[in-house]
Amino acid sequence: MNPDPALTQESIRAVEAVEAPRPAPSDLDAPALYLNRELSWLDFDDRVLQLAEDPSQKLLERCKFAAIFGSNLDEFFMIRVAGLHDQVDAGITTPKADGRTPSEVIDAVRAKVLALGDRQCRVLADDLRPSLEAAGISLLGIDEVSSEARRTLDQRFRRQIFPVLTPLAVGLGRPFPYISNLSLSLAVLVRDPVSGQTTFARVKVPKEMLPRFVALDGEPTTFVPLEQLIAANLHTLFPGMEVIDHGVFRVTRDADFEISDEADDLLLAVEDELRRRRFGEVVRVEVEAHMSQALREALTEALEVEDRQVYEVSDLLDLTDLWQIVKLPGFSELRDPPWSSVTQPRLRGEEGRKADIFAAMRKGDILVHHPYDSFTTSVGRFVDQAAEDPDVLAIKLTIYRTSENTPLIPALIRATERGKQAVCLVELKARFDERANIEWARKLEETGVHVVYGHPALKTHAKCILVVRREGDGVCHYLHVGTGNYNPTTARLYTDFGLFTTDERLGSDVADMFNFLTGYARPRRYRKALVAPDHLRDGIVEEIDKTIEAHRNGQPARIQMKMNSLVDRACIKALYRASQEGVPVDLNLRGICCLVPGVPGISDNIRVVSIVGRFLEHSRVFAFRRGDEQLVLIGSADLMPRNLDTRVELVAPVEDDVLRDDLLDTLERAFADDTHAWELRSDGTWTRRVPDPDEPEPRDLQRELMLGHQARAAEREPSPDAD
Repeated sequence: MNPDPALTQESIRAVEAVEAPRPAPSDLDAPALYLNRELSWLDFDDRVLQLAEDPSQKLLERCKFAAIFGSNLDEFFMIRVAGLHDQVDAGITTPKADGRTPSEVIDAVRAKVLALGDRQCRVLADDLRPSLEAAGISLLGIDEVSSEARRTLDQRFRRQIFPVLTPLAVGLGRPFPYISNLSLSLAVLVRDPVSGQTTFARVKVPKEMLPRFVALDGEPTTFVPLEQLIAANLHTLFPGMEVIDHGVFRVTRDADFEISDEADDLLLAVEDELRRRRFGEVVRVEVEAHMSQALREALTEALEVEDRQVYEVSDLLDLTDLWQIVKLPGFSELRDPPWSSVTQPRLRGEEGRKADIFAAMRKGDILVHHPYDSFTTSVGRFVDQAAEDPDVLAIKLTIYRTSENTPLIPALIRATERGKQAVCLVELKARFDERANIEWARKLEETGVHVVYGHPALKTHAKCILVVRREGDGVCHYLHVGTGNYNPTTARLYTDFGLFTTDERLGSDVADMFNFLTGYARPRRYRKALVAPDHLRDGIVEEIDKTIEAHRNGQPARIQMKMNSLVDRACIKALYRASQEGVPVDLNLRGICCLVPGVPGISDNIRVVSIVGRFLEHSRVFAFRRGDEQLVLIGSADLMPRNLDTRVELVAPVEDDVLRDDLLDTLERAFADDTHAWELRSDGTWTRRVPDPDEPEPRDLQRELMLGHQARAAEREPSPDAD
C-alpha cells in the first residue's frame, strides 16, 4: 500500500525540525522556539492514550482513558481543526509562530491523528478486548455469537430497534440527507432487481436512544455493537431490494461560533448560533477501513470534503461509547478504589452541627483543594449559609459551567425569596454548555435573581463568589476565588484550589469587577487582583521581570507555574528572558505548551512537566520567589491569548504563610512525580518519567495528596455531609 502523503510529509518535517539551526540568543521570535499549538494539544491526547495502553492501570480505568481520548479528539476537530479549515477557506497563508501555515498544520494534524487512531484501535483489539473477555466482559462481533443468540438478537431487532430506524434514500427529489454532528451512520447501496437501478441510502444508528453495545439475552456482560446488529438486518429495512454494499461512517462538524459584539440580546443570539451549530461545515469523516472505494467516493462527494478529511478506522468507530462498559455495575477489582472527599478541618462543625464558615473566615484565610477537600462542605456550605444568614445583604457569583445537582442555584433562589440581592453572572458562551446555561439563566430570572450575561465580546471565565454581610455600622466582604468551575460533579474529578478570604482590598477588587460586568464602567487598575483582559498579561510579565531583577541583584530567585496551557508569546518570551538571566523556571502544564525548553542560551534553565492521572489537573498557580519574598497567585486563567485578551479572568494572591506553603508543597510534589508525569524535551517530544529505583517508592502527586488529606481527616471524624 502506498504511504499516506501526510505521514511522509510529517516525517520530513520532523527531520527538518531536528536539523534546524539553533536560534541566536537574541532572536526570541525564531520559529524554532515555538511549538505548534494544535500539535502540542495532540501530544496531550497522546499522553491520555498512553494511560489506556498502560498495563499497570486497572482495566476499566484503561477503557475510561480510551473513551476520554476519543471525546477529546472529537472536540479538537469540532473547534481547532474547524478553525484551521476556516483560515484556509479565507485564504490565510501567513505562517504562525512555529513557521507553519494553516494548511501545513492540517496535514501535520492528519499525520498525528492517523497514527494515534491506529494505536487506539490496536490497544482495543490486542489488549483491552481480550483482557475484558478474561474478566467476564465480552465485546463480540455479530458473526462471533452463536446461532441461537443470533436468532434472539434478530427478534430483539424487530421488536426494539427496527421501529426507531429511518432509512433515507438519495435520488430524484430526494437530496442527500443532513448528517448530524458526531452521529454514527450506515452508508448503504441497494439495487432494484427489476430496474437494475442502484441507490445510495443512509441509516442513522440511534445510539442516543439505545445502548451502543447490545447485551445478549441472559448474558448482561456480553455485547455486540448496535451498528453491526442493524447491518445484519438491513434487508428488513429495504424489502424487495438487494443490499449490495454497506459501511459505517461518522461525521464531525464545525461546532464553534462567534457572537457579534453588537448583539442586542445576547441570550437570543446564542440560541440562534446553537441552532446553526447543527449545520456546521464537515471537518472530518471517519469510515471503516474495509469500506469499499465506491461507497467511500459516494460519501466524499456527497459531503463535499477533501480526501485529507477522511480518516480510516480499523476497528469500532466512536470509542467514546466505551463509557457504557466503564460504568457497568460491579467489577470493583477492575477500577481504582473509590475516593471520598474530606471536609477541610477548619470547616468542620462542632457536635454534629454545620460549620459557621463566616466565623472560620474571620479567623483567617482558608484554602481548599478539590477533589481532596469536599466541594459540598466548603463552597456549597458557603453559599448555603449566605442564603440563610439574615445579615447577608447580597450574594454575587459567576457561573461558567455547573451541573444539575449544584447546590448554588437553589441557594441563590432562596436568597432572593428572603429579600437579599442575588446576582448571577451566567456565561452563555461556555463552549458546549451554552444550552444548559440558557436554561439556568431563565430559571433564575423567573425566580427574581438578577441574571447578567456579561459582554458579547468577552467570556466571563473568572471563578468567584462575593458575599456582602452587614456587620456593625458597615459591611464586610466574604470572598471565594477559585481555579475551577462551580460544578460539584467535576469538583470530584478535577484538581482545583479555592481561597476563602475576608481581605478588604481583594474583596473591593472583586466588587469592582462585578460592577464592571453588570454595569457600565471602564475597568481601572485593581488593588491586589490581576484581571483580564486589561491587566493580567502585563501583571504576569511584570512579576517575571521583577524576579529577573532580583536574580541580577544576587537574590535567590525562582519561577514556578502550574496551568493547563502555555501559548501566549509575550509570556513565553518573558520566561525565555528569565532563563537567559539564569532564573530557574519550572512549568507544570497539563495540556498545551508552545515553549521549547532546553535550548542552549535561551531556555537551558526551563523544565516542563505534565501530569495526566486519575484526576484532571486543572488548577492554575503562579509562584515567584525573590529573596525573602514569595508571591503566590491562584486563579482562573491559563497563559493563552484567548484568556488574556478575550476573557474576564481573575487571579489573586494567597498571602497567608501557611496556605502559601501548602501551595508550594503541591508544586514541589508535582515536579517530583515520576508515576504519571511526562517531561518535554528540546526536540518537542514528551518522555514519560520512570520511578527512581534508588527511592523507597515511586512519587505520585495525586496519591500523595489523597494520603495526606486522609491522614488529616483521620485526626478527627469528618462532618456527615462531606462528599
